[in-house]
Amino acid sequence: MNNLCIIPARLNSKRIKNKNIKLFNNKPIIHFAIAKALETKLFKKVIVSTDSSIIANLAKGYGAEIPFIRPQNLSDDFTDTKSVICHAIEECEKINLKFDYVCCIYPCVPFLKSEDLINSFKLVQNSDYRFVFPVAEHPSNAQRALFINENNHISSLFPNNAKRRTQDLQKTYYDAGQFYWGHKNIWSENINIHSKAKGYIIPQIRAVDIDNENDWIKAELFYNYYQKINQ
Repeated sequence: MNNLCIIPARLNSKRIKNKNIKLFNNKPIIHFAIAKALETKLFKKVIVSTDSSIIANLAKGYGAEIPFIRPQNLSDDFTDTKSVICHAIEECEKINLKFDYVCCIYPCVPFLKSEDLINSFKLVQNSDYRFVFPVAEHPSNAQRALFINENNHISSLFPNNAKRRTQDLQKTYYDAGQFYWGHKNIWSENINIHSKAKGYIIPQIRAVDIDNENDWIKAELFYNYYQKINQ
């Protein structure tokens, strides 16, 4: 397949120390992203974009390639995903690597399935959508969301929906934060990833966000349970 997988994985992280290589179920968590990408057979290369020789050496051991080291100006807390992917595309083109589609896979995705990558690639290949990425239905409809003001008073974010039955509201979804497919030329366009995109629906049970230490503990416990019930 003439596709490129790019896994952005910098060393420093604020809320979970060394998050991208922290052990999850006794394996560095980046292992899952690399393994699932390789398992699909979709990619000419599976590349890790990192600023760290530690991550680079670990990723190589799992079968990924590190054709460049990401510069520090693209490794801070304010660098967006598209900038990292565009840089990686440019570096790969410098070494005459030929490819058509690019999939960005985040490094902390232990619940990712290879069939999700395969099926979503078919969607981006056979449509005029700029990007395809996984989404999951909100467990509680966002149209009934509440907010707390500076006086600690609770109000409805959408007052017109306050008295409507949940089953009468349109379903709402959120970006599951696992991966993004797009043609290599689309990544460099000045558009938001969510603009003219196709959502690939995955079950809530596999849309697990790991943002802090509590999330990590819950995710690891759930992963072990999920593995047992799906054996």
